[in-house]
Amino acid sequence: VQFVESGGAVVQPGGSLRLSCVVSGLTFSEYVLSWSRQPPGKERELLIGITTGGDTINYKTSVKGRFAISRDNAKSTVYLQMNNLKPEDTGLYFCNRVPRFPAWGPGTQVTVSS
Repeated sequence: VQFVESGGAVVQPGGSLRLSCVVSGLTFSEYVLSWSRQPPGKERELLIGITTGGDTINYKTSVKGRFAISRDNAKSTVYLQMNNLKPEDTGLYFCNRVPRFPAWGPGTQVTVSS
């Protein structure tokens, strides 16, 4: 199983970004998927998930209402739309399946700074 995240960038507070994650090596449509992030110097934290039916699972209160997850089964891709970004959203962002696969992708760096 491989996860390849992309779309990270440096953005100003209040800005938006859309991250993508292409997943291979599994039957994409059969899995719940998730996004996590690892802030600098901290542990990785689970943010948000999406069911096989497209319903959102909110794991972290601080991103609820600002982050949205979606999936395209035809492209084996999961997306994370991030709006109203804050400096505390800075970190390395990862996708994974649920249950979590032990090997993570490289992640994509998001830096929110003025």
